[in-house]
Amino acid sequence: MEEVVLAKLRELVGWKSGDGIFCPGGSISNMYAMNVARFQRFPESRRQGGRVLPRLVLFASEECHYSVQKGAAFLGIGTDNVVLVRADERGKMIPEELEKEIERAKSEGAVPFFVSATSGTTVLGAFDPLGPVADVCQRHGLWLHVDAAWGGSALLSRKHRHLLAGIERADSVAWNPHKMLTVGLQCSAFLLRDDSGLLQRCHGTGATYLFQTDKFYDVTFDTGDKTVQCGRRVDCFKLWLLWKAVGTEGLEQRVDRAFACTRYLAAEVKRRDGFQLVLEPEFLNLCFWFVPPSLRGQQGCADFGPRLGKVAPAIKERMMKEGSMMVGYQPHGARPNFFRQIVTSPAVTRADLDFFLDEIERLGRDL
Repeated sequence: MEEVVLAKLRELVGWKSGDGIFCPGGSISNMYAMNVARFQRFPESRRQGGRVLPRLVLFASEECHYSVQKGAAFLGIGTDNVVLVRADERGKMIPEELEKEIERAKSEGAVPFFVSATSGTTVLGAFDPLGPVADVCQRHGLWLHVDAAWGGSALLSRKHRHLLAGIERADSVAWNPHKMLTVGLQCSAFLLRDDSGLLQRCHGTGATYLFQTDKFYDVTFDTGDKTVQCGRRVDCFKLWLLWKAVGTEGLEQRVDRAFACTRYLAAEVKRRDGFQLVLEPEFLNLCFWFVPPSLRGQQGCADFGPRLGKVAPAIKERMMKEGSMMVGYQPHGARPNFFRQIVTSPAVTRADLDFFLDEIERLGRDL
């Protein structure tokens, strides 16, 4: 079952063959990518450790998931060797800046080996330009990983898969069906374009009490030795079951419906007094401010930003104490706190979306 589901996911990425494994979350998938890329470049490091390695450097957008830095720390690469590449105003990695950072690292005597692009950043929902990023990686011989934990499910939509144009050129991909598809936690896939057994060579130990080679069935079904785990849940079953229940067309409709909900909310935000988009959404991340009546017309005042930044936390506190709903907020760069709403549940109705904005307005009108 696992191999069938992984093959279908690889097909959606655009690969005819490859490998993969289900992991306990996208953070671990990103860590697998770093480890496999390092092993592929320096296979001796598996036996001899970091003492045989030069100073390795990896690159990711400044909007990347925090797991990139956590993974570098865990694997002994070091967070000082994670170069965060400048992103544009929409949160997309700038390929020209990536090339500059790679050249700079080389000039300092470091060895670039890995680039992590993001398809669906956590805050703004940005998609890095995978084609141009892949061009840079190809020129410099670097492993390209795409963290599509959040945005990967857009590949199921004929209308929206263009957001991931170029993903087929990646060496590895992280994809979490438990996010946009709302498969039960946890369901996270690490996909690999290489079909030569790289995962097995990188992680396998061949424990004879688990992975006997003389079993009566095809031992390639014993995929556990590819992982850093021992006991694992059958995470692929959750996705297989949903896929069987609603079909590929049903999954596509689920993705398209989530986009439609975001578009409806964005239109309502632009229509209603006191609501203001942070930026026009490209994906499902709807980022917006609610400006209470006391702050309207004061955008030019020096203290407007700090005062606006206190609004979202105050409304969040009120909605939690009333138990009416919950929504996340955060600052971003120079932008003060704003709400970030994401709708993926197929059970959400337009009335629910209207209530969401009505409730924010009700709870914040006297601030």
